[in-house]
Amino acid sequence: MRRVIIDTDTAGDDTIALLTALHHFKVEGVTITGGNVDFDQEVENSLYTIEVFDPDDYVPVYKGYEGPIITYGKQQHQTVEDVHGKDGMGDSFFDKAKQRPESGHAIDFIIKKVKENPGEISFLAIAPLTNIAMALKKDPTIAKDIPHIYIMGGTNNTLGNITAAAEYNFWVDPEAARLVLHSGIPITMVGWDMCTKYSVMKDEDHEDIKKLSTRKSDFFIDINRVVMKFNKEVHKINGTTHPDTLLVAIAANEDLMTRSTHYYVDVETQGELTRGYSMVDLNNRSERPPNVRVCEEVDQKGFKNALLQVLAAD
Repeated sequence: MRRVIIDTDTAGDDTIALLTALHHFKVEGVTITGGNVDFDQEVENSLYTIEVFDPDDYVPVYKGYEGPIITYGKQQHQTVEDVHGKDGMGDSFFDKAKQRPESGHAIDFIIKKVKENPGEISFLAIAPLTNIAMALKKDPTIAKDIPHIYIMGGTNNTLGNITAAAEYNFWVDPEAARLVLHSGIPITMVGWDMCTKYSVMKDEDHEDIKKLSTRKSDFFIDINRVVMKFNKEVHKINGTTHPDTLLVAIAANEDLMTRSTHYYVDVETQGELTRGYSMVDLNNRSERPPNVRVCEEVDQKGFKNALLQVLAAD
């Protein structure tokens, strides 16, 4: 079984992505990054999601950076409880899980795990890239030992989801995104545009999921209550969006990604209107070598079937 670390700001679809990762991979650990909701709530959401899955092996959860690289003290990034609910779980307010987070810091765990297992552990990055960037800053030698990073982030010349120009994960910490994209590690990027085209679960899909009547399918319905309403009102999307789960499903089975191209990709860090904008150089006007494999088409039916498989499993 392939081995991964999943870096997440656990709320909403991150939880279903975590279930998907636990289904397909040996998850060596979960590292938490500041992002979607209150940081400590993200930690609790991860622990509860692991409890829902009930894996055979112990999966440690490590606290990482609570905010972007270039912030300090009381400076806060924008969280998105309006998207995911006050608890990040569709206002479900689940009981606290029995498992508690580990005492060490996420980036020390990342560095130690990678160095002990060179070439063995890939990353599923479904949050702002702060933890991974800071691990690379602390020990740049780990870059050669990471076989692949699958990143849910950015857009490919399309509308963003937090601003017109930017996708949330890149917008929260564009400096981290830029550092990781230029690390030399093989990268696959699944952008917000792929999510809106291929990951939407409409009302009829939710009915199919309800019929599964498992703890995981019930969990899916609970955590998606708020985002369903938000998407219809704000994004004008008739259904729930699953960018993080799409990323993990593709990492588990790349046949779901029916078209991709290697491009030069960079991130805007200073633009007044375009902070976090991902520049995907389709025509190579920059004349720079490609650094990212960008997902461009997905087998939508195959993705839904993969999601149902995860939610139906005991």
